[in-house]
Amino acid sequence: MTAEALASRLAARGIHYGWVIVGLGFFYALFATSALGVPGVLIQPMSRELGMSIGELSAPQGLRLALFGLVAPFAGGLMLRFGPRRMIMVGATLLILGLLLTAIATTSWQIWLGLGVILGIAPGLTAMQLNALISSRWFTARRGLVLGLMGGATASGVLVFMPLAAWIAEHWGWRMALLPSGIGISVMAVLCVLFFRDRPQELGLPAYGDTVMAPVPPRPAGNFVRVSFQMLGLGLRQPVFWILAGTFAICGMTSFGITQAHLVPYCGDLGIPMVTAAWLLAVIGVADLIGTIGSGWLSDRYDNRWLLSFYYGFRGLSLIWLVFSDTTLVGLSIFAVVYGLDFIATMPPTVKLTIATFGREAGPAVLGWIFASHQLGAGVFAALAGVSRDELGTYVPAFFTAGLLCLVAAAAFTFVRRPAQPPPMAAPA
Repeated sequence: MTAEALASRLAARGIHYGWVIVGLGFFYALFATSALGVPGVLIQPMSRELGMSIGELSAPQGLRLALFGLVAPFAGGLMLRFGPRRMIMVGATLLILGLLLTAIATTSWQIWLGLGVILGIAPGLTAMQLNALISSRWFTARRGLVLGLMGGATASGVLVFMPLAAWIAEHWGWRMALLPSGIGISVMAVLCVLFFRDRPQELGLPAYGDTVMAPVPPRPAGNFVRVSFQMLGLGLRQPVFWILAGTFAICGMTSFGITQAHLVPYCGDLGIPMVTAAWLLAVIGVADLIGTIGSGWLSDRYDNRWLLSFYYGFRGLSLIWLVFSDTTLVGLSIFAVVYGLDFIATMPPTVKLTIATFGREAGPAVLGWIFASHQLGAGVFAALAGVSRDELGTYVPAFFTAGLLCLVAAAAFTFVRRPAQPPPMAAPA
């Protein structure tokens, strides 16, 4: 069945094809980001087999997280230039290559190339820009809900596969633990070739919530790097860009940079087995899926500035509470639920504020630079937290610092004004 035939059948039942696009994007993001996150739970068995310290393995882990974000601005230009469907295909190919190279790695340079470079670049080619483009092009109504669903996949994919990876690593070795992500990415790549489309206009449809099909803006003809830097220039002229980029960097530090990369070895310091610790990450992932979808629903109804202030403050208090709480399995489980509800709930209101400020076409590309700050913060903090653990013998200073940074981010949104009417849809020249 072709996408056109499926769209016609769904339309006859009153179902907009945009929800198919959301489903495809959701599961592709789930498996793509699982490849980003699964190696975080494999640090200890990799360390034992390869003879590398946790600090040494944290460096390529940090590079992976940083590249994931640093590629994003150029991915935004590439998606405007070539379309998200083609970028999904390129990203999927690189993900499979990176997983394969990591799975056969025996030397440091192979770990740096496969685990650090390729598995950083590949998911960054879609990242949050895919979420933003699907929500802005396919939806006028329910955009926040779509962002919540897609954001939940992006964050939860990093976490929910970790218990499975830990279990596989314990029984068959860490190399086999990379297999589920590779299979999932391969399946989704085929489905996206068959059924994913870049815009509703390709199927003769208006966006969900519209009654009239909008004209398609001209695709930018310039070099994608030039387009990406044009979007950066557009962002730098707006004070809200600086606040969104700075606070999203703190979001990266206090989510992927500390818990995703280091909660399992932190639990190992407390005597908690790797598989049990990985289940705590899965609890965070499930709670995050609930929290991020809920955040999307809230972002359609309430001021996104104050939502972000609340989310950052709540996250900061939960991280500080972890440092001073009873570090038993029960205490850590409570933390996983409370913290997980806010793990990346910041994503829907951040995306909505960006699109409200910069418009449907330019907004997703500007978001690429904001997301770059998120992952750069995550990468730097992941590396520094590993070094801090090696030098001080404890993760407590790293977790406490992360909590304080969240409180700074919460205060920053008192300086953000409500966005004016979005500019008309237009593609950058």
